[in-house]
Amino acid sequence: MAPTAAFPFIEVRIVPPPAPLAQRSPGVIAVVGKAPSTADGGSAPANTPVRIETLDDAVTNFARRQAGNVVRNALYNSLELAFLQDPRPAKVYGVKVAGDDYAAALGGLEAADDVTMVSLANESSVGNPAGAGAPTGLQALKAHVETMSAAGQRRIGFAMVNPATEKVPTYVADVTATANPLKSSTSRMVMIAARGADGDAATAAMAAVAGLPVHHSIVLKKIRGVAIPVAKQYSPAEIKGLSEANLTPIIDPTLITGESLHFADGRLFTSDASLLHVDLVRTLDQIEFMLRAGLIGLVGDARITKPGMTLLKTQVDGILGPLKRQAVIDDYRVEIPVLDILTIPEVARTATDTSIVTAARADRTVDLVVTVTYGPAVSRLLVTLVAKF
Repeated sequence: MAPTAAFPFIEVRIVPPPAPLAQRSPGVIAVVGKAPSTADGGSAPANTPVRIETLDDAVTNFARRQAGNVVRNALYNSLELAFLQDPRPAKVYGVKVAGDDYAAALGGLEAADDVTMVSLANESSVGNPAGAGAPTGLQALKAHVETMSAAGQRRIGFAMVNPATEKVPTYVADVTATANPLKSSTSRMVMIAARGADGDAATAAMAAVAGLPVHHSIVLKKIRGVAIPVAKQYSPAEIKGLSEANLTPIIDPTLITGESLHFADGRLFTSDASLLHVDLVRTLDQIEFMLRAGLIGLVGDARITKPGMTLLKTQVDGILGPLKRQAVIDDYRVEIPVLDILTIPEVARTATDTSIVTAARADRTVDLVVTVTYGPAVSRLLVTLVAKF
């Protein structure tokens, strides 16, 4: 075979850049609620998520105007509250319910993989769990967020106790017992308590949280658009009792000037004491997504060799390092047992070491352990005041 001619001397092959990493904003919410099936309920079909960028979009899809005024309904009112929060959520979806079938409307959200929080518009009925039929009321919300989270699309549901529940000496015990079926063992529910609220406190609270960075505590953060008469507001004993039951009271703190409503605590309605606070779970959800999105490109490419596993560790450092620098996390540690073994000369490896490497290469499976140190915000200060004369 004759040798190839030198001309044109230099050949250039253009390789396209790698695909961008998948992004997921932690502040995307969905409000599922009731709107009339007539023209008063807008043009959006039931059980279909519709992105709402302005209140005009909400009117078009879920309400209508008559003589210049909006013909209101539960879903529109809740979407309006979401837009009143400052800062606002990154994205807002609305979903119309057909009749009372919340389960079907929530099912329409399953493919909306950017949603991180969900509420039911002005709904306080606990409902029934799945049995002979689909779950109803807020039980449908709990089932949805737990199922989707288990499938890898982490979501938090925001619900509220009935704001019309009257103040009685047993108020805390009563509302806690009523809400108990909604307690999530996987820390996927927030239960808002706002006695006497004149609007959908759950959706307002959800939108207020969505506007915060994931690692910010929600304690004492402001909620806009909802009012509570002074006579209906919680006493100190009730605030403490509700908080210790993992419900989140909405209060008007005396120590904050002006009249405004704030979160009195930042807990999830959960039985898991290790995942108790909203900011912790939001942060872990965001880190999990970033790791999955950042490492997917190495699957099928990174080899189970020392250079290949070093590349894997470097990629994890590239994901978590910026979070440490931004003070989202305090520290982290990456452990890859196979890499630790591959750094040892082959002649110096034990039989166990060789077995681990052989199994990893046979199964094409690598264990990677990421330990994150999270520095939470202060929720309570214990001040000792010493008087001297």
